[in-house]
Amino acid sequence: MYAIIETGGKQYTVSPGDEIRVEKLDGEAGDSVAFDKVIAVSGDDGALQAGAGLGATVTATIASQARATKIDVLKFKRRKMYRRRSGHRQAYTQVHIDSIDA
Repeated sequence: MYAIIETGGKQYTVSPGDEIRVEKLDGEAGDSVAFDKVIAVSGDDGALQAGAGLGATVTATIASQARATKIDVLKFKRRKMYRRRSGHRQAYTQVHIDSIDA
């Protein structure tokens, strides 16, 4: 059984027992989170049900809050002495999928 959920403007395919990284969510490690935007759910027989009126929820537990590795952003124009360097670290939440309630 698996489900397709939407969070943080992205879609993820999840199954019970999976660990995924999603955009930062409010909460601390050990807190429970429910994802209500479920796009599709596969049943035990393998049939995929899709649509807005599913009424399914995916419950998960926050494993950790962290930041990804640094991405360097460089701007450079030759012969003009123009150099700009900046970086970015994206915050994310590691969640453990507990169950899919369809």
